[in-house]
Amino acid sequence: MIKRTIWATLAVFITWSILDYLIHQVLLKSTYQATAHLWRSEQDMNMVLMTSITLVLSLCFVAIYSYLVNPKSLSSGIKYGMILGFALGLSMGFGSYSYMPIPFSLAVSWFVASFVEFILAGTLIGLIVKPEGE
Repeated sequence: MIKRTIWATLAVFITWSILDYLIHQVLLKSTYQATAHLWRSEQDMNMVLMTSITLVLSLCFVAIYSYLVNPKSLSSGIKYGMILGFALGLSMGFGSYSYMPIPFSLAVSWFVASFVEFILAGTLIGLIVKPEGE
């Protein structure tokens, strides 16, 4: 199961990295430009830290599923992704909105994006992480 956990972690990390680029650099770019006073400049952002956080979150997400969720199935992976996606999306979107002067539309976008990313990640781990012998 360790090999499948490693493969799932890599799949989730790559998927999240691609989606984060599309969401934040393409879809939400104009929103970020309109609220530029709230963010660090691109030169001041710590991309190594952001990438490291995505990798650690991927590992934790997959490890929790691998070692604590039973039965392991596509359905379980999707449900797991939905639950964590809802909780973390709520925190990311509306939690941030509660103390940052971001537009409500950005809070909704962060919530939806997180929810979708976690559902896709749950789908991946449901497909990749199987019980021993399968």
